[in-house]
Amino acid sequence: MTAYEPPIDDIRFVLKHIARMDDVAALPGLEAASEDVVEAVLEEAAKLARNVWAPLNAVGDRQGSKLENGRVRTPEGFIDAYRQFAEGGWMGLVFPEEHGGQGLPWTLSTAVGEMWNAANMTLYLCPLLTQAACEALLHHGTDEQKSTCLDRLISGEWTAAMCLTEPQAGTDVGALRTRAERHGDHYRIRGQKIFITFGDQDFTDNILHLVLARLPDAPPGTKGLSLFIVPKFLIDSDGKPGRRNDMRVLKLEEKLGIHASPTCVMSYGEDDGAIGYLLGEENAGMRCMFTMMNNARLGVGLEGLGISERAYQQALAYAHDRVQGRPIIEHGDVRRMLTHMRAVIAAMRALCLYASSHVDRSIRHGDEAVRKHAANRVALLTPIVKAWCTDRAQEIASMALQVHGGMGFIEETGAAQHYRDARITPIYEGTNGIQAMDLIGRKLTMEDGRLPYDLLDELASQASEELQAAVATVREATDRIRRFDAADRAAAARPYLEMFGAVLGAVLLEEGARHAAHDSRGAEWPGLSRFFNLTILAPALALYDTVIAGAGVFGDVGPTT
Repeated sequence: MTAYEPPIDDIRFVLKHIARMDDVAALPGLEAASEDVVEAVLEEAAKLARNVWAPLNAVGDRQGSKLENGRVRTPEGFIDAYRQFAEGGWMGLVFPEEHGGQGLPWTLSTAVGEMWNAANMTLYLCPLLTQAACEALLHHGTDEQKSTCLDRLISGEWTAAMCLTEPQAGTDVGALRTRAERHGDHYRIRGQKIFITFGDQDFTDNILHLVLARLPDAPPGTKGLSLFIVPKFLIDSDGKPGRRNDMRVLKLEEKLGIHASPTCVMSYGEDDGAIGYLLGEENAGMRCMFTMMNNARLGVGLEGLGISERAYQQALAYAHDRVQGRPIIEHGDVRRMLTHMRAVIAAMRALCLYASSHVDRSIRHGDEAVRKHAANRVALLTPIVKAWCTDRAQEIASMALQVHGGMGFIEETGAAQHYRDARITPIYEGTNGIQAMDLIGRKLTMEDGRLPYDLLDELASQASEELQAAVATVREATDRIRRFDAADRAAAARPYLEMFGAVLGAVLLEEGARHAAHDSRGAEWPGLSRFFNLTILAPALALYDTVIAGAGVFGDVGPTT
């Protein structure tokens, strides 16, 4: 596996011209995000990603995490790499200073998050889920929970895990069977959870599990779910870990990829019941959980970007070195694949940072109407960022392997690891089919259906005549979908999201290309924009006919016939 070099100039260019970092830093409460601070954060993150995290990526894949005597042991070097991350204050980058954070923008966190994911996605899965738990505590926790738990998560002293899935309850969350019973000021939790990422680790002396469970008198389905903080070690009066809670790791899943990330099967309450503390209100667990999941969905889209950049760098280095008559980078098909990867990655980066800039506006802007508009924009973009970026990661990781030819199929080159690791991302945090249904269902009906039209109006106002036609195609598809029944919407969801994502990427690339004349960091953007329009946008627009066909696309065939 080749070394990783953080693409700081590419990130700087998108921060400046697409995310408009200067405007973000001018928002109330973000005054500390000066140009010098942003630059220092990028440089320091790049050092840790390049020098510490990236060299462990292949080590983690080879060694994997192991369960020994009921305790997870992570691969060699991971404890120290996490320690350096925590001591550097990276976990608290965006969180409030009163809880030990640095209060910097989510836009900047997204920029450095790309580096963590590219360097070592399996390691960053632990902070990613801890970050999501911090969001849940900030929005739904009591003052005591914040002082006891939140501060320690933000410092990196503890980590957190999101505990949702059960053997019989994946997407159908309402079918979960984990039970909770009231016992004074706490609850007793009994049940089993599967696919719990970093449900255990050897980095920290405590782990907080955020567990969905059902009270005995709760209403059926998702309306009867509550969310509980279940610590691995019970918290003493002085805030320190005390005795072991009634929970244990039954086994670690053997997976296609992300071997260094321990995916745990967890058991709660085999004896007296695992002690848990209510987060939020009883029977309002899904509201709390979605605070975590929406944060994590943007984070998973960023995983797609990070692993794509790493796979591209690997393929580019190999293409320069590998000679087949001449260096294979001179072969037309190899050049096509590398250019495809480069163009799509630029669009993915622009989309992720553009979305994050709206997260900051939704939190920090002084005008309530602007905050609401930005929050709606984030809601619309979230399924697109998650699904479009992770689907593209599959293509890019596969192309990177193809550039290597037969050597790509051999594990020692490292190309296969990126291909395997990327495959989980379209499944994480709601499969991409679910993201498409969320977009075409709830997101197209919010605010009287204005969300997509507001965005399309903005895109059309900044696009060239060529891309205005592309935006109009998405608008026409949106008009048709709004008249669809449920079956037609379900059939149209995925192609609609693909088309919407490609048009967004094209307009953002074109926006960057306009700045290339006066910013040398964007010298490639005009060419990348043209390539994207010809090779990625054109076939995506052809999906219009698939979209408007609705369920008719299946004809007389399909699994139900």
